[in-house]
Formats: sequence, structure tokens, C-alpha cells
Amino acid sequence: MQKTDKWIDAVVEAGEARRGTQSIRRAFLVLRVVSSSRGAGLGLNDIAAATGLARPTAHRLLRALVGEGAVEQHPRTQRYVASRFLDISSLRPAASPLLGAAGPYLDQAADEIGDTLFFTLRAGLETLCVARRFGSYPIQVHVLDVGVRRPLGFSASGIALLASMSERRARDILAKNRDPLRAHSETVDSAFAAVKKARRSGFAFRERGIVVGTRAVSVAFGRSGGEALATLTVAAIERRLPLPRVKSVVTRLEECAAGIQASLEA
Repeated sequence: MQKTDKWIDAVVEAGEARRGTQSIRRAFLVLRVVSSSRGAGLGLNDIAAATGLARPTAHRLLRALVGEGAVEQHPRTQRYVASRFLDISSLRPAASPLLGAAGPYLDQAADEIGDTLFFTLRAGLETLCVARRFGSYPIQVHVLDVGVRRPLGFSASGIALLASMSERRARDILAKNRDPLRAHSETVDSAFAAVKKARRSGFAFRERGIVVGTRAVSVAFGRSGGEALATLTVAAIERRLPLPRVKSVVTRLEECAAGIQASLEA
């Protein structure tokens, strides 16, 4: 099994090796991705890229989900959407090898950095927070709960993920997220400018965080097909993330990410 396969399996499985269980978990991953597109729908290539699954595997799972009425395919555009009768917005990965491997590294990094640390996965056109750790500093930033989804392009995490993609693909995803971004008082152009800046620097940095008086820095990792699948993000009050300190925090996040992946690939 290739290392990237181990990474994908760690995201969607809960440690069970039986093929049937693996298929079920991958089907739920596909459902979460399709559901994230809201009514716009996603094409087969987009779904395969977002899940990290091979195109034939994604197609097989989609056909099964269509047959069960959980997913619908638009007859003209051939795009897939979640059934109008299905609501899986609250579903998220439970305890998995990924979170098991990440736990000790997240604990140590949060303790050393001192500020709030978030572990986020890409889920279609959104980010999904799967873990959060509070640091030792008396003032912690509560900007995100586990299970919360946000459109790619809004948060530092989403910007970091988009920066791992080609410019064309990042802009295409931002265009699809135009309405969700607008709902968060964000525009496609401003988000794309942030993506280009993050691509140049190798990390995403929001000098003005989602909460007034805060800042956030995010590092993307866990690549599949050239695109990152996860991020580690630190959010803190402004005085805790001055520019000189940002680089040292980025270095610590990169070390944490490397540790998580090494643990999975051992």
C-alpha cells in the first residue's frame, strides 16, 4: 500500500481492516463531500479529487449511492447532489487512526505554542474541524468547534488548502463558493489574493482573524494527487502572533504535521 493510500484510509476508516467496513466509510466520505456542495453539485473528477479516491472507486460508490436514493445525478450536467431527503450535515469522522495518530502531536504542539490549535480536513468545497487543543496561555481563541464546516477560502485553513492547488483549480473552487463566501462577508477576489500570498510564503496568515483582535496562521499537509488534505492552524490574540513569531509557529506546525504523517506511515 502506498503512503498516500495509508493517509486516505486513516481519514475515512476507524481502524477496521474488513473490506466491507472500508467501503462503508468511504461511501460516507463521498456523501459528506457531495453534501458540502449544497445544491450546486459536483462532478466525478471533483469528488475523486476531494476524497483522494481513485476515479473508478469514486464512480462505483456514487452509482451505489444513487441506486439507494442517497445521491442524485442531474441528467443534463451529470453533476452529483445529495438527495433532498437526506441530511448528513452533522456527520463527521469519529475516532480514527488519523485522530489517534495525531493526538499526542497535537497535545505537545499546543502545549509548546501556548495558543489554540485546530486540526482541519478538507471536505469537498469546505473545511471540517476534527480536533481542537487549547494551549497554556490564559487567553484562548474560541473561533471554531469540532465538527464545524466553513467554505474553502474563508478561513486561514481554507486559504492554506487552496494554496496547495494550481491557480486555476483554486479559482474554480472559489467561484463555486461565491455565495457561501459572500455570506461570510468575503469575496472571491480577496480570497484569491490571500491564496496567492499563501502560495508564495508557504503558509496562510490572517492578520485580522475571524474574531476581532485575533490572528491565525495555518499550514497545509497530507498531500494526495498534489493537493493537501489537512491543515494545522493556530489562532491567538494579536499580540501573541506578531510577525517575528509567526515563522517559529509555522516551523512548529510543520514539525507536528511531519510527526502525524510519520506515525501513520510507519
